[in-house]
Amino acid sequence: MDDRTKGLLPSIEKHSKTVLDRSVENEMETSYLQYSMSVIVARALPDVRDGLKPVHRRILYVMDKNGLGAGSKHTKSAQIVGDVMGKYHPHGDTAIYDAMVRLAQPFSTRYPLVDGQGNFGSMDGDPPAAYRYTEARMTKASEALLEDIDKETVPFRDNFDGSQQEPEVLPAKIPNLLLNGQVGIAVGMATNIPPHNLSELVDATIEQIDNPEATLDDLMKHVKGPDFPTGAVVYGKESIRSAFATGRGGVVVRGVADIEESSKGRHQIIISEIPYAVNKAGLVEKIADLVREKKISGISDIRDESSRGSVRIVMDLKKDAYPKKLLNQLYKLTPLQTAFHYNMLALVDGIQPRVLGLQDIINEHIKHRQVVVRRRTEFELKKAQERAHVLEGLKIALDHIDEVIKTIRASQTQEEAEANLITAFKLSHLIDAVAPLDRPAAPRS
Repeated sequence: MDDRTKGLLPSIEKHSKTVLDRSVENEMETSYLQYSMSVIVARALPDVRDGLKPVHRRILYVMDKNGLGAGSKHTKSAQIVGDVMGKYHPHGDTAIYDAMVRLAQPFSTRYPLVDGQGNFGSMDGDPPAAYRYTEARMTKASEALLEDIDKETVPFRDNFDGSQQEPEVLPAKIPNLLLNGQVGIAVGMATNIPPHNLSELVDATIEQIDNPEATLDDLMKHVKGPDFPTGAVVYGKESIRSAFATGRGGVVVRGVADIEESSKGRHQIIISEIPYAVNKAGLVEKIADLVREKKISGISDIRDESSRGSVRIVMDLKKDAYPKKLLNQLYKLTPLQTAFHYNMLALVDGIQPRVLGLQDIINEHIKHRQVVVRRRTEFELKKAQERAHVLEGLKIALDHIDEVIKTIRASQTQEEAEANLITAFKLSHLIDAVAPLDRPAAPRS
């Protein structure tokens, strides 16, 4: 033992009482469980009440706080990302910007929650421009998610360093989980929820409210199936019903393709809608590869004539080709026909991951809105009572205006006048009475 080791002995003896013996297995199990729950609750899975992951909720909350409503001016995306990362989201800027981009893409989100200006990517898989080049603001749909948040409708919690307050969930006037769907991969579980039509969901929600005994079949009279932003046709009514009932299942999604005759008398196959999440450029390349490998014959030319906001892939056929047979080959061999697998997993009460059916999700949203409306009503009642209390005091003062003036003039100081008025007319304390009128609205953070 050298002199350096001897010098460490007192320190080792001092701290030895705080050292705990733990097996590697127990330590790994505990640490991995904590990590798993953090990923599940705080990152990867949406909340059934507002249909958002934490990063989405923080993006919209920051935009709302910064006044970036649907009618406001677009603001540089870099500023939004910086505010989200610096105040609420303890992760990288790339993750935040990627999440915001997806909310702005009309081919990814059925009802976009961010109105983007600039290059936000394309159906061909082109990446968006860097956040220093793009601008964004909220849409009407995202405003509906945040409506009444300043009326104490939802609980708030501390951010990662306790310097700010952020909402645990948004008021969510619209059933966003089914409206826009979600995709997420956690630890040991994943979620895959397709988007649906707003009008259908509203009708189904009204049906459930008016008739609490409504069955799944009653709701499916309104909600026919998923409604993808890229269009396409969904097949398998029984498959859809099974997915709605259990929260799991698969449906076949087929792009829309028509057989037409060109001006030269040749047949053409024209694709106008493609399945959800299919890369359009990749689809064209796949068809071209199959033609080169002679797995598909009869196509003389293929070109992408798509314009902004619409899909048009044109295939010229050879004179001796059989169009219907060729189209069936395309469905079989290319992503023009795919399967979408339901796995409607979401957080219930903010902490419990559960697989939910259509009726479960609608009921959870109704329960959430009942809480929001009750809390909003209590807030507005409290403000109205404070206002009424002030008006009652003003009425007393006006009914005895001469005595009030006389009392004030007879007082030497403002404090003495206040005390004399309270005693003479049995009023509340001046600060308590006047503050509700003059006090600005409570900040959201």
